[in-house]
Amino acid sequence: MKKEADKVPVWEKYTLTIAEASDYFNIGENKLRRFLSEHKGESYILMNGTKVLIKRKQFEKIIDELGAI
Repeated sequence: MKKEADKVPVWEKYTLTIAEASDYFNIGENKLRRFLSEHKGESYILMNGTKVLIKRKQFEKIIDELGAI
């Protein structure tokens, strides 16, 4: 198990979990899950088995273009 000091900061991670992305982008987890389910197959979504990961930089670009979510 990694020590707290050894963990990669969220703003430096390539992919984020739903919980991390929810905190980072200030979007509720349920709303984020709903948004991702409506945009299946997009390049900013990475599936690791059944676990959904979000490619942070690509998703930031999508958020920048949106007026509302």
